Amino acid sequence: MSVLQRLSPIPDDPAALAQVPGDHYLPATPATVRWGRLPCAVDRPVLHIADGESVTIDTVSHEGILEDQGKDPLAYFTAQGVAPEAVLGDAVEIAATMARDPERDGPHVVTGPIHVAGAAAGDLLCLTVERLERRVPYGVISNRHGKGALVGELPRGAGNVSVFTPVKDGAGALPVHDGEDRLVRFGLAEFLGTMGVAVAGEEHPHSVPPGAHGGNIDINLLTEGARLYLPVQVAGALAYVGDPHFAQGDGEVALTALEAPLRATVRFEVVPRERALAEFGEVAGPMVRTEEYLVPTGMDPDLNVAMRRCVRAALELITARWGMEEHLAYAYLSAATDFDISQVVDITCGVHARIREADFAGVTRTSDTASTGATASTGDTASTDTNGEPA
Repeated sequence: MSVLQRLSPIPDDPAALAQVPGDHYLPATPATVRWGRLPCAVDRPVLHIADGESVTIDTVSHEGILEDQGKDPLAYFTAQGVAPEAVLGDAVEIAATMARDPERDGPHVVTGPIHVAGAAAGDLLCLTVERLERRVPYGVISNRHGKGALVGELPRGAGNVSVFTPVKDGAGALPVHDGEDRLVRFGLAEFLGTMGVAVAGEEHPHSVPPGAHGGNIDINLLTEGARLYLPVQVAGALAYVGDPHFAQGDGEVALTALEAPLRATVRFEVVPRERALAEFGEVAGPMVRTEEYLVPTGMDPDLNVAMRRCVRAALELITARWGMEEHLAYAYLSAATDFDISQVVDITCGVHARIREADFAGVTRTSDTASTGATASTGDTASTDTNGEPA
């Protein structure tokens, strides 16, 4: 994570672009973003890249540009004491020139889609988060429209409570009472809440519920160095990122976390289907990989169903990757694996499992034995739907 700084769009000149850490640079403009809906197969890519290349991508937070905040980020943030020059010009332009239907569309702004050469349906796309830079020294945490974990209880009275949150000395800062000194400090861990690939067909998904395409998965493990694997649905993948966060607790109970814009450098790599199956088994939805963990996911509007789907995804991963018998893998998960609630506020709830790869350091991977002629186990072969529930 770089030193805190305001990162304006990079001018289109060779000297400025030479300072970009990625192989390409993609600004956030009305021509390069979608607001409220996610890409699908019929969308034209805003950038074409080769397999394995990286892109430095500007992202814009929805906080400060939404209709219930006035759809005028300059007025909204200066009313919070932010200097006019510290309000991002791309956020101002998007709010002023783009429209969405608040009753029909989601709130999120995503940058993309990006066409990755060679990506085909059935492959996995690996998105490696190489660098995240804070674009401004502030963000917003909101509980709005009767949403959140305590629907009908909070917020009390007002339909929208948005808490402006400056960053001080590398930490978020909140007061105990409105108007008082900000004595409550919490650490930052920047990540992109939305990372996805286009869905097949002509219907643009709502930006709120996550799914097999990724989207608004809100997994806070996706910090610098983490990788996200997504099942490709259309040629070229048509990848996108957005919903930037400075911090989020698992659950994201108030509806949003510390929402604030990031400049992200992401590397995009195609994992061909045959290799993906040998490495991970059948990956039906988002899977994260950190330095320590493999992280399968489960999603459903019912949190209990999401939990069961995550357990099945974890069993599939362990039996395919290490050839462990299913009942033993089940026992391992019960004894050694944490199942965390990603979020409960995005229509579709999310659960993710943290499987320590070091626990299997003494086991030969099935992909290695397969290369010598042995047969790799793929675990339970019972028919399942695309989300892991029994068909």
